[in-house]
Amino acid sequence: MSGCYNKLWDMRAIRIQEGKNQIGRPEMTTATKSSSRLAKELLFVITDTILINLAWIFSYMLIYDDFSLSNAFAFIGGGKQKYLFLGIFTVAALLIHFAFGLYRSIWQYAGMWELFRGVGAGLFDSGLFILLLGLSFHRPTAVRPAFLVFLFFLITFVLLVSRFSYRGLRMIKENWQMRGVKKVRVMLIGAGSASETVIRELQDKKSVRNIVPVCIIDDDRAKRGTTLHSVPVVGDRDSIIENAKRRRIDEIWLSIPSATRKEQAAILDICKQTGCVLKIIPGLDSILKGSAHINNLRKVEVEDLLGRDPIKFDMDNVSAYINNKVVLVTGGGGSIGSELCRQIAGFGPKQLIIFDVYENNAYDIRNELRTRFPDLDLITLIGSVRDHKRVEAVFELYRPQIVFHAAAHKHVPLMEDSPNEAIKNNVFGTFKVAKAADMYNTEKFVLISTDKAVNPTNIMGASKRLCEMVVQYFNDRSKTEYVAVRFGNVLGSNGSVIPLFKKQIADGGPVTVTDKHIIRYFMTIPEAVSLVLEAGTYAKGGEIFVLDMGKPVKILDLAENLIRLSGYTPYKDIEIKFTGLRPGEKLYEELLIDTANLKKTANDLIYVDDPPPLAPDFREKIDHLYNVMLDDSVDMRALIRDLVPTYISPEESKKAYEEAHCIFSCPDGEKIKTEAN
Repeated sequence: MSGCYNKLWDMRAIRIQEGKNQIGRPEMTTATKSSSRLAKELLFVITDTILINLAWIFSYMLIYDDFSLSNAFAFIGGGKQKYLFLGIFTVAALLIHFAFGLYRSIWQYAGMWELFRGVGAGLFDSGLFILLLGLSFHRPTAVRPAFLVFLFFLITFVLLVSRFSYRGLRMIKENWQMRGVKKVRVMLIGAGSASETVIRELQDKKSVRNIVPVCIIDDDRAKRGTTLHSVPVVGDRDSIIENAKRRRIDEIWLSIPSATRKEQAAILDICKQTGCVLKIIPGLDSILKGSAHINNLRKVEVEDLLGRDPIKFDMDNVSAYINNKVVLVTGGGGSIGSELCRQIAGFGPKQLIIFDVYENNAYDIRNELRTRFPDLDLITLIGSVRDHKRVEAVFELYRPQIVFHAAAHKHVPLMEDSPNEAIKNNVFGTFKVAKAADMYNTEKFVLISTDKAVNPTNIMGASKRLCEMVVQYFNDRSKTEYVAVRFGNVLGSNGSVIPLFKKQIADGGPVTVTDKHIIRYFMTIPEAVSLVLEAGTYAKGGEIFVLDMGKPVKILDLAENLIRLSGYTPYKDIEIKFTGLRPGEKLYEELLIDTANLKKTANDLIYVDDPPPLAPDFREKIDHLYNVMLDDSVDMRALIRDLVPTYISPEESKKAYEEAHCIFSCPDGEKIKTEAN
């Protein structure tokens, strides 16, 4: 088995910052700390003086079978000579210890290097003793080889024991101080170097003494039955549930830096059944960047359970068409728009213009970008894409070369209740921005579309399909390259199910799911935006780019996973309530209109679909729609159906849902019986 993660992992960040006040303890000044260190060094010097002399005395008694202390001293010389011998040996040995760094090491964190230093010092000490014996006019033949060997081992032993005993006493003291504190029992997944570092640091740092590594899981059979810093490797992933229950595990830490997202998801899928808190140790890439710390240990999120490996992008091509260009992002304060601004800012545009009707959103992203990119020429403007005078004024003043149009109403149920507003903002907001791009010779216009535009069953989806048709219309008549990029749901966006589910869980439930069979495509916001930017590099004009969203996810599974990741049991601690599909809502979303026209690009996750030609009277119908949209009494859905033949009314959608629901829910026999009746 193998875990996820500015130098190698500095796990020392796990402890509470040293020097901070602790309850009942005053903060130590620099002078106090220096005095404390000198006292510890002096203690080691005194201890070494006593122990190395006891070591040669005991070695003499054991090897020569002579337990007379006077004979032992006679062994090193008679009269005052023995005092000279002891003085020279003791002082020289202490200097050797200084040279080997035995008084500089922080033995609380001792490892292999400290062990080697102790062995080296023991070797030199024993050699020094024999040398002094020779210089004291004793015949070397009188010294038995066994004495030399035993002296070396004994001196090394007492040097190391004195120091590791100090470490052990500190641990005992700290454990005593932690009595009564609730212990957090941890299972580690992966018996590799990451787990070794974690365990060592957990055992060393008193600030986390309440976190106890109990066992390790690893699929490598050769590691079964072994221990890592006294923590046993107890089995493979199939034994996770059993060991978590039997060993009363509170938290499970995934510590496998080399694991792919898919492998992580497979393991986490097992772990989530335990009811334990799940956490992931930062990945290997963070180690190399020097940003990985134990305090970066994070809870497992839904994204981790999707099993999507990191998406690779051709950022060089993206940089080539954005660098030193004036870029406008409409809806720049929204979920997608703000991430577009973040990523665009990293490619060195000549100027970045944020255009949004919501001042709070625009304010937040402006402040963030000014902090992260202080040299960026950033313009933040408030205005609506529905206001053609304001839009044209922005284009006239700043002459954007690239436009990313992300401004839109996107909430399906709200747009069903206010269809005219969806048309005003989405369709004609797009029309006005696209027209301005044509008027002021914008090089590239990228529309952010949605999978709901495919065979739409709601006003929002139909309006976005009309947006695609609008940019297609302008592309046929302009030098500007107009394209649309279509993708599904993004995790954590404003108004998406995940923030809603988290709030419902925090409130104690119930978590509301429209239908137990409903599925959606998901992608993280940064992934979707990166693919949007890269799709722009392939644009020649008129294309609809479709992003591969991976495997669809059942919303019910999403809800259950979020409940488990929050430390609760679905249906027991948190109820899940099924509310029925909302008007215009699909059981599943589609990404393509006609897969027969699907073409590949250089990126396996980006496809291009050449849309069918527009009807000759498209402009006349759009103009008519514009003239009547202010009248709420007009049946907007009938007009939209005329413009978007694939649009299905909510009534038709409901009927299709009921049929699909029966197919999904009923045994064949019951379904046949229902139809017969």
